[in-house]
Amino acid sequence: MFSWLGFIICTAAIVYSGIRLARYGDVIAEKTGLGRTWIGVVLMASVTSLPELVTGISSVTYANLPDIAAGDVLGSCVFNMLILAFLDAFYRAKPLSARAQHGNILSAAFGILLLCLIVVSIFLGDRAIRIGWVGYYSLASIGIYFVAMRMVYSYEKRQLVAHFVKEIAEELKYRDIPTKTAVRNYSLNALVVIAAAVYLPKIGEGIAEATGLGQTFVGNIFIAVSTSLPEVVVSIAAVRAGAVDLAIGNLFGSNIFNILILALDDIFYVKGPLLSFTSSNHVISAISAAMMTTIAIIGLTYRAQKKELFLAWDSIGILLVYVINLMLLYMLR
Repeated sequence: MFSWLGFIICTAAIVYSGIRLARYGDVIAEKTGLGRTWIGVVLMASVTSLPELVTGISSVTYANLPDIAAGDVLGSCVFNMLILAFLDAFYRAKPLSARAQHGNILSAAFGILLLCLIVVSIFLGDRAIRIGWVGYYSLASIGIYFVAMRMVYSYEKRQLVAHFVKEIAEELKYRDIPTKTAVRNYSLNALVVIAAAVYLPKIGEGIAEATGLGQTFVGNIFIAVSTSLPEVVVSIAAVRAGAVDLAIGNLFGSNIFNILILALDDIFYVKGPLLSFTSSNHVISAISAAMMTTIAIIGLTYRAQKKELFLAWDSIGILLVYVINLMLLYMLR
């Protein structure tokens, strides 16, 4: 009972502060002139993934729960792609993929590359190459992350110069909010998210023991959903504002950042390569996330102009993979 109550309280805190983090992150972006397109892929993605970062590090350092850490990251990658299908249902005018820029494919492809690296690493287990206690895949993931961010930035700068010029020229949205206030409120809400996320691993362990579902299932479903709620809130707000690319860029960017988080978790987990101490069932989530991202890429490329019922065909495919992923994890719990 207390575990579920704690789960609800932490989730509510993450949602509330996640919304405010996104808002003040946008204010800071405007004040510093970084640009909102870049913000969607990098700053917003890292902001909304902050719960996964704190949950993962606290899982491996204080709670010794590597399965919760891995399940949270990979489950969040799956859930982020489910959010795409949800946004498509929310955006009724036409398929969401028809409104998005092709540049989103670049960050999506990097996400698939990183997920495939994780799949191979889980498969190798103890046979994976290590440097000290850190697996090679973690160092490779960190390198790929920075290459991805650099390439996405260069692409956006090259392709969307006109957009940046227009963005700079438009009237400032947050003229009345001082930079000092934005930074202070951003920091305060970040602390709330950190405080809530620190308790999630132990709460997840309690739920796993109480329900008998196991750490892999709980990490991939309950903890992943709660720490992904900021992505849900930010993405819905972006679509409502007509900023489809900001929403999609946030989700693809969050998946890339999530794999970086897994690499950081590995560094903090000094017992050895993190994925050598986790269940092989996490392969299911990693492959599911890669499949869902691939379907999203196909949708972004094909750009269907109408929906079947209330969802585009690519969103239906993403939803189907998510259901299969859920069933397999429950069967193997």
